[in-house]
Amino acid sequence: MIIYRKAQQLRVLRAAVPEPPFWAATTIAPYSARRGAPVAIDYLDLRASFSERIEVGVCENVPEELERATQRHPLIEPALIEASEFAEAVFRRGEEALRFCCQNDCAPIHLISTRGALPEAACDRAIIVISTWPLDFPQLQELFDSARQRNFRWGVAIPVIFPVTTNLEALRDIADAARAAGARFIAALPMEVDASARGAIAKSLALNDDPETFELLFHADLEPIHVATERHIAALAAEIGIADFITPPRFEQRSNWNAALVLTLTATRMIAMKHDVETASRIARSARTVAQLDKPIERIASAARLTIIGSLDPISVEALTEWVESGHSTFVDHVNKQWRLRRDAGM
Repeated sequence: MIIYRKAQQLRVLRAAVPEPPFWAATTIAPYSARRGAPVAIDYLDLRASFSERIEVGVCENVPEELERATQRHPLIEPALIEASEFAEAVFRRGEEALRFCCQNDCAPIHLISTRGALPEAACDRAIIVISTWPLDFPQLQELFDSARQRNFRWGVAIPVIFPVTTNLEALRDIADAARAAGARFIAALPMEVDASARGAIAKSLALNDDPETFELLFHADLEPIHVATERHIAALAAEIGIADFITPPRFEQRSNWNAALVLTLTATRMIAMKHDVETASRIARSARTVAQLDKPIERIASAARLTIIGSLDPISVEALTEWVESGHSTFVDHVNKQWRLRRDAGM
């Protein structure tokens, strides 16, 4: 059972550095967390859980609350609007936040999910992210087709949850549908799935009749399967010629935030692959430094070498110097190529 209650407060969160998978500087949450059934995903904590009874708080006046929030602190882009699940189809509070961001020149990332609803319209700066949970292909196909018809800039996010979205055939079907509808990216969302959610999944899939999958779900270390699936999703995206991570609005700009994003994404993938973790940790620290610089990194690079930023490690300096000049980095491209690996069907 899901109960919706009006609430006054709007959650507005701010981040000092870009963090995967959404890379948001500001997060706007017009609803309370955990509002799906039987498995609810908290997209901010990246956690899936189960509850028989859910009470969803719905912000009563989003524009007014955002106006108050911006009087204290301006909205810093990119701004993530967390408007997933069925609440958005009913109340459209996420769409109100999207409209506010577009009217105030703040580039938004608008997150919806399978049971949710696309906005009626969005400004050219907006990026629409469609999460594929729950995995309902007819409903997702409808959302994909609608996003294409409305000429949205959009992409797909796949919460990685064994055994539902680790199924290779299902992932191929998602990729094919996304390509046909003009998606700009397909990205994996790493998820922590608690015991209650695993129980709900086992019940919905009748896994008592599949002892091997049941044993894996409850007693195996699923991290290798999850990481291998994230890499497989990236490989599928590369095969169809689109990005393999959520690309925020204005990602083409050589901003400090985007530079920090590039470094963070690289470090995260290196750590997940257990590849030179010490170097990856230094790159992650350099990313935090870049995000908090007072001057634009593009201006620093044009006036002097980035080595004048003493806390940057040499690999980050080389990668960012090349990225500022061309939008690409040989080192970053090499890590990304290693990351994109098709998963063995037997895994």
